[in-house]
Amino acid sequence: MTRLTLMVRAGCRLCEVAKEAMARVERRTGHAWVEIDITGDAELEEEYGLRVPVILLDGREHGYWQVEEERLERDLAGRASL
Repeated sequence: MTRLTLMVRAGCRLCEVAKEAMARVERRTGHAWVEIDITGDAELEEEYGLRVPVILLDGREHGYWQVEEERLERDLAGRASL
């Protein structure tokens, strides 16, 4: 199971910055992440639309708008995979 998910939208500058941060976290921790584009998905747009990018850790919202890299790495180390 992938522990990290990044919810994004096409054309979102903050999303591009978040992808770069997630790549750094992956390099340092070895934890792969998946990207989900919410564009055109009414349910995901309703849930995340105004807050993208949104970072999910083990299916739970970890943060939005920016990746807090140190906090995310700490939480990855401290929480067991579901």
